[in-house]
Amino acid sequence: MTKKNKTVGETDADIILIGAGIMSATLGVLLKELQPDLSIEIYERLDVAAAESSDAWNNAGTGHSAFCELNYTPEKKDGTVEISKAVHIAENFEVSKQFWTYLIDKGLISNPENFIRSIPHMSFVWGKKNVEFLKKRFEAMQKCDLFSDMQFTDDAEKIKDWVPLIMDGRKKTEKVAATRMDLGTDVNFGSLTRDMFSYLKTQKNVSLFFDHEIRDLEKNESSHWEVKVKNLETGKKRKRTAKFVFIGAGGGSLLLLEKADIEEGKGFGGFPVSGQWLKCTNEKIIAAHHAKVYGKAAVGAPPMSVPHLDTRTINGKQALLFGPYAGFSTKFLKNGSFMDLAKSIKFNNIRPMISAGLHNIDLTKYLIDQVRQSPEDRLEALKEYLPKAELKDWELENAGQRVQVIKKKASGGGMLEFGTEVVNAADGSIAALLGASPGASTAVSIMLDLLSRCFKKEMETAEWQQKIKEIIPTYGIDLATDAALCKSTRTRTSKALKIN
Repeated sequence: MTKKNKTVGETDADIILIGAGIMSATLGVLLKELQPDLSIEIYERLDVAAAESSDAWNNAGTGHSAFCELNYTPEKKDGTVEISKAVHIAENFEVSKQFWTYLIDKGLISNPENFIRSIPHMSFVWGKKNVEFLKKRFEAMQKCDLFSDMQFTDDAEKIKDWVPLIMDGRKKTEKVAATRMDLGTDVNFGSLTRDMFSYLKTQKNVSLFFDHEIRDLEKNESSHWEVKVKNLETGKKRKRTAKFVFIGAGGGSLLLLEKADIEEGKGFGGFPVSGQWLKCTNEKIIAAHHAKVYGKAAVGAPPMSVPHLDTRTINGKQALLFGPYAGFSTKFLKNGSFMDLAKSIKFNNIRPMISAGLHNIDLTKYLIDQVRQSPEDRLEALKEYLPKAELKDWELENAGQRVQVIKKKASGGGMLEFGTEVVNAADGSIAALLGASPGASTAVSIMLDLLSRCFKKEMETAEWQQKIKEIIPTYGIDLATDAALCKSTRTRTSKALKIN
């Protein structure tokens, strides 16, 4: 149906989702479960789903539950450890597991072992000061039911029992400590995303278009969104209209949000950070390590660069990665343009971006040092975790591209934020997701928050509330303060997802 034949207020679809990643997949499934008669169109510029940030090689796959990520539990000036962010992330990951359990129980997707597996989550530190910090962190987290199963030790022999390769060749006089959560998981978000889109494609009034790029977004006189789409295979352009648009294009979301030109999106900028892994090629070493081991980030390093020795399962095969090593590229996507950063600079965000840059000189220096690293430099970083590591057993693998959010301050300046940010129009007709980690792991909570902002009336109905409670039984309940419910919920999801 062409635009000139449409009557006022008519649309091509109720919903348009931009980007075929974990966020669009999650939102699409939620909306279809809540209101099955909705018509949804999904557009992806690449030829497959989940090829950018959701791809297994492009993200940590930790199943971020704050068990091991030390950057989520900063030490305050008074020496105490702040765990509120860790609690929030851990609760959100439990919500994600409940959603995935629902998908399995209802037969929407099958074979959970294709996307989630059990793997211990560990934090490992060395040096007196870091050991003291880790012990304080453990004691603080033990007070919360979400982390009651966490183990701590500063006994080198115990750590050797947990992760022998990390202790092999280490000086016996070195002070070390570790925590361990056996409830940890490894999640292949690429596989999960593709499974959800496979389900969505079977549903009535859902269309998925690959090799289609969004060129512009504009609100029409009916307060609906006109989306200009280009078929990259044929070169043909067309317009589609929708009542609601979600921009879930990873690093590309900022550029599309700017095209939408909503007041709420003004002042946002982005700082791109690229990444690389060292991938182990020695099968004996891969088989000898079974854990995700996170350490402390270097001073000035972004959260996505927290070093970790990471057991993964990718394409059904066990892998071992170390990194990520940070870098800088002006691209906003791995398959983006070197002009992305320049194109993102607008009159309304240039001051916040300059201000954020001036206040993050340490980060700039860190990225410069990372870009200049030689293979030998990378090996030295690896040896802090695997003292006997040899360069011949590892090869460099390019990881994904992240765009950290630069947010405008009331003073007119800007601040660099690490995490995710939902930006939506006041009328709820459009929303975009900006930012990075721990996005994928907390996608369900993020999308529920988006629904509460953009579908307020529907979210207040008994029908939607009842359905959400069916999908997320603990919706609206604080798991961190309900030990019995926390335990029963984890027992149920672990059984369904086969991660006992």
